[in-house]
Amino acid sequence: MTERVKAFYDELASNYHLIFEDWEASIKRQAAVLGPILERESSATNIRILDCACGIGTQTLGLAGRGFRVTACDLSSAAVKRTCEEASQRQLDVQGFVADLLDLTPIPGGDFDVAICMDNALPHLDGQDQVSQAATQIRRKLRPGGLFVASIRDYDALVREKPVVQGPALYTDDRRRRIVHQVWDWLDDRCYTFHLYITRETSDGWESQHYVSTYRALLRSEMTTVLEQAGFVGARWLFPAESGFYQPIVLAKTPVSVP
Repeated sequence: MTERVKAFYDELASNYHLIFEDWEASIKRQAAVLGPILERESSATNIRILDCACGIGTQTLGLAGRGFRVTACDLSSAAVKRTCEEASQRQLDVQGFVADLLDLTPIPGGDFDVAICMDNALPHLDGQDQVSQAATQIRRKLRPGGLFVASIRDYDALVREKPVVQGPALYTDDRRRRIVHQVWDWLDDRCYTFHLYITRETSDGWESQHYVSTYRALLRSEMTTVLEQAGFVGARWLFPAESGFYQPIVLAKTPVSVP
């Protein structure tokens, strides 16, 4: 998984923002949703967050802009580099590290108040054993009573429907059009290859970029079981109608130490 997914995000890093209609607006909108959830669910003040699948910083930048202390990591060095550059341009204090979800030891410390893993990152992992390994790595980075928050696609519905296309979405940049869509090739009942296409209108005509990666559909019951086995407690789900976030969110905590 690691090298295949790393290559995908290394290649996509410079254009990742183009999958959003307006990336800056999405940064602010997601932080406006996630920030109050983290404040409500965490017992800490001056919250320290580990964004353990930061991508190019969509959540990191927004949450840091709201005053949270954020450390960011990703398996893609190109994505981490861009996150740090974007943070510097915004005068935000963000530490960035290259680290795989399966091994978070390159990140110093183990006393974060919150760890987040958003935008369907966990389903990149090849199977339940890897999801369990990632959950254990994340738990070890949290203090007692720390909060874990992750979002995944609604695979409980998607494995029944097996959609083969997402989009297209038509956006406009300075009066030039941009089309974003995905094609999904289901390999079996749970795994699919997705093809991301970003097609842009330029002064010389249309140009298209094509990026390919894989996902394994992760059901909510499976995710809840993995969290419990990794030592988290109180796992529960928030759905978009309740949370305002665009994907289902799972929340769980590390046990509080007994004196």
